[in-house]
Amino acid sequence: MKEISNLLNYRKDVKVIDATMRDGGLVNDFRFTDEFVHDLYLANIRAGVDYMEFGYKADKELFDVNKFGKWKFCNEEDMRAIVGENNTDLKLAIMADVGRCNYKTDILDRSESVIDLIRVATYLHQMPTAIDMIEDAKKKGYEVSCNIMAISTAQEGDVKAALDMLMQSPVDVIYIVDSFGSMYPEQMQRLASLYVEYAEKFGKKVGIHAHNNQQLAFANTIEAVGDGVDWLDATYSGMGRGAGNCAMELLLGFLKNPKYNIYHVIQFIDRHMTKLREEGVQWGYDLQYLMTGLLNQHPRTAIAFTNEHRKDYSEFYREVVAMDL
Repeated sequence: MKEISNLLNYRKDVKVIDATMRDGGLVNDFRFTDEFVHDLYLANIRAGVDYMEFGYKADKELFDVNKFGKWKFCNEEDMRAIVGENNTDLKLAIMADVGRCNYKTDILDRSESVIDLIRVATYLHQMPTAIDMIEDAKKKGYEVSCNIMAISTAQEGDVKAALDMLMQSPVDVIYIVDSFGSMYPEQMQRLASLYVEYAEKFGKKVGIHAHNNQQLAFANTIEAVGDGVDWLDATYSGMGRGAGNCAMELLLGFLKNPKYNIYHVIQFIDRHMTKLREEGVQWGYDLQYLMTGLLNQHPRTAIAFTNEHRKDYSEFYREVVAMDL
């Protein structure tokens, strides 16, 4: 059980990262209006959020630019059209997926970009390329984090081997990513302890990115805070792939740092997020996502179930259980 002082006080090292456009973009193919993006940028500034993730830096040779909105690719001119020179305290980020980003050429030198942070996303078996991406981004002048995805499916020995590699790299932050929303707070506590133990020895930070398949994204995030994890991902109204993420409004309501102002989050939700739902954009907890979370499976089958407007939940359960046999 956490000390009550850990819940009533705040750590000034905690950073809140808004991932609405990136993880939420997976729900609507990154087709956010400029008004939405500009208002989100202003809301984050006013709410005291530390970082705003614009989207992906995806390889245009692999992804058809006509099938996605511009935040799948995050061209420099598109970002500057929203933020100018970004002369604010809010820092900006993009995500670069291993194997899906032409990072050598598409990621500019920091001196030529409004971006502050490159978030490298990788699976364990891709770690050598992830290290190369980290080194490339660091040489270009960026802050760099590494999101190790689908950690709930990994063997402890493999996790330790990856952490050993990352500790020798110039990465600044290593993320625990519950990609399938299958973890419980007790598991998060053990994993956070492992990450923090490694990170403290090498002067690095640990972050968390949680999914809400079992309605535990917020619980796992605040568990991680109590365990020494400082970088916290959240999205407005929990918008994100499938069951979504830890909700920004919940997280800022929990954190006691007076720099955060939840009113501006609520104001943005009132103006934009409710409208998205009314327009038919779907995300958030539902039975199909619970099922894949319980079974520690990728939610792609549940996403397909949702997109096909199916309601035969018990039949879907039979299907996904059979996949584990």
